This record gives sequence, structure tokens and C-alpha cells, in this order.
Amino acid sequence: MKPIDHGEQLTVVDHLDELRSRLMVAGAAFLVAFGLTTWQSHLVIEILNAPLPGNLEPITLGPAEPFITTLKNSAYAAVLLVLPVLLYQAYAFIVPAFNPRERRLAVPLLLMVPVLFIGGAVFCYLVVLPPALDFLLSFNASEFNTQLRASDYYDFATLTMIAMGLGFQVPVGVLVLTRLGVLTVDKLRSSRRYAFVAIAVIAAMLPTLDPVTLVLEMVPLLILYEASIQLARLFAPREGQGESVATPG
Repeated sequence: MKPIDHGEQLTVVDHLDELRSRLMVAGAAFLVAFGLTTWQSHLVIEILNAPLPGNLEPITLGPAEPFITTLKNSAYAAVLLVLPVLLYQAYAFIVPAFNPRERRLAVPLLLMVPVLFIGGAVFCYLVVLPPALDFLLSFNASEFNTQLRASDYYDFATLTMIAMGLGFQVPVGVLVLTRLGVLTVDKLRSSRRYAFVAIAVIAAMLPTLDPVTLVLEMVPLLILYEASIQLARLFAPREGQGESVATPG
């Protein structure tokens, strides 16, 4: 599909038609990815089972649960695979509203979103999930016959990875607010204490509340906040440019 130029005038019907077309492209890409992940559903399940301690395998408690759980896992994996296409379609739809100066800002930020999201999901998968699962499944184990239901575990694992992927968007949010003049580098530095409290609250709102996972989730968010300050210092608008970036063309 040909992107629309900044100065091109479209009617409401034209915008809705373009939106429909881009949604159809995104939907088609998802269906292709979903077909692939469904075909390789055994691989998706093996990857999700890898963080489990020992030889523990999830169990199912109903005749339809293996089918529904497999489709759900395949859908999550398909969204991850097709994320660049989805983001491009969203970008191509909204970018005509930006003037060339704003577009130069939007493009690198848009590229950062999937990279940071995948980085957060991978960090959660490799670093957060194994010790968190080991702690949770072994906690007071002598008092319980611990079993792991498949649907509960896969929801827990995927939602935790998605939440970490979204949490890793901190630099994007900080850069946007800095470029728009809402925040300054000095304000970011002076607000460290409040930011740390906010990060602790965000980590506590993620799917797990155990202390191991809470600490493992907080550490990268704190590092990202500090990195955001340095990025904001590099990319903050020069004096006198703030209005031209923040004001639509």
C-alpha cells in the first residue's frame, strides 16, 4: 500500500477506507503467522515449558483444554511474530499527520518499540521465569501436592512476558515526553525517588507478587529509567525547538 503524503487531503470516508485496508493487511499477516505457529504448536509448547524446573509437565483437566490451550499459545506466538507488520501498518496510518521534523522523531521511536518489547519478553523468559517458577512451585512444597495446570501456567508465562515487554517501553515514553517538552532531563534526575517508587508499584502490578520475581522485574526497569535519562539528554530538543516539534504541521 502506498503511504499518504503529509500534505494530502482525504475525506473521512477515505481515512476509513485506508484504515480498513490496513486492518485487512494486518489480519492477513496474523492469519499466516497463526497458521505457522499452529503447525509448529509442539515447538511453541516446548519453548514455553523450558523454564519449568525439573521434569515437571503441565496437566490438563478437561477434554477441550489441550485444544483451547494449544490454540491460545499459537495465537500469542503469532502476535509476537507479526508484531513488526502490525506496527508498520499503525505507523503508515498515523504518520501523514506528522510533518517531516516530527516524522524524523517518530521513525526511530517506532523502531525502538518492537526491539524493546522483544527484549523485555526474552529477558523475562530467560531471567525472570526460571527462578520465579522454582520459588513458587517449591514454596511450602511439603504441605501440598503441587500440580501445574496447563492453561494457568501458559497464561501466567505469556502475560508475564507481555507485561515485561510493555515495561521495557520506558525509554520510548520518556523520549516522547522529553521531545514534547513535558519532561526535562533535570526533572527526570530530580524525580528519581518518585520514579523508583512508581517502578516498584508497576512491578507489583505484574502477574507475580513473590519477592524473587519482584526484584528481578524491578532491576531492568530501574536500569532502563537511568538509560532513558541519558537518551533524553542526547535527544532533548535544543532551546527554541520544543514548540516546532510539539506543534503539528
